[in-house]
Amino acid sequence: MKTLMLWSILLSSGLAACQSTNQDSTQVAMDSTNEMQIMDTSHLDTATFGAGCFWCVEAVFQDLNGVYKVVSGYSGGKIKNPTYREVCSGLTGHAEVIQIHYDSNIISFEELLEVFWETHDPTTLNRQGADEGTQYRSAVFYHSDEQRRLAESYKQKLNDAQAFPNPVVTEITAFDAFYPAEEYHQDYYNNNQEYGYCRIVIKPKIDKVKKVFGDKLKKQP
Repeated sequence: MKTLMLWSILLSSGLAACQSTNQDSTQVAMDSTNEMQIMDTSHLDTATFGAGCFWCVEAVFQDLNGVYKVVSGYSGGKIKNPTYREVCSGLTGHAEVIQIHYDSNIISFEELLEVFWETHDPTTLNRQGADEGTQYRSAVFYHSDEQRRLAESYKQKLNDAQAFPNPVVTEITAFDAFYPAEEYHQDYYNNNQEYGYCRIVIKPKIDKVKKVFGDKLKKQP
């Protein structure tokens, strides 16, 4: 799919940036140069996406400018505090997801949606490449009516424009609960870059993000 088509769809929709939360706080964070920064978190919002293996999705989003934190975990299931083994069984109904905490003054929900739909195949039901099962489904778990409206409108425009060879089947459903995955799943790509899955599956996605969305990435030292 051409990125130009995605941009024209986004611009023609006249979508407005989602409203920020009313939190009033500042936090100390490590920036990309590994130096301490004071970060104003008063405009942090939350987005929750499923787009296949959360190792891949985490790596795609964590270097975007305006993204404060990305956590891998599970949403959309029937039990509380599921384990990775339980989710992989397909019996809990959970999807592997990432929860993104982002500054809506820097990056909008629509921009996150653009990266989301550009970096996975939203036309395959319960599958991404060789990863198959309901836990790998394409999903947007919206946190507000505004996020729901934006996601449904964007999905409809993609289908109307036939942006993909097949219809987009991304599930758009209300957020209910998020359960962080086990610690070894967090920051997985950065900690395991020599692992075969990382080299073969995740790195090409990261390379695509750098090529297509280079202007949205955090500045590197």
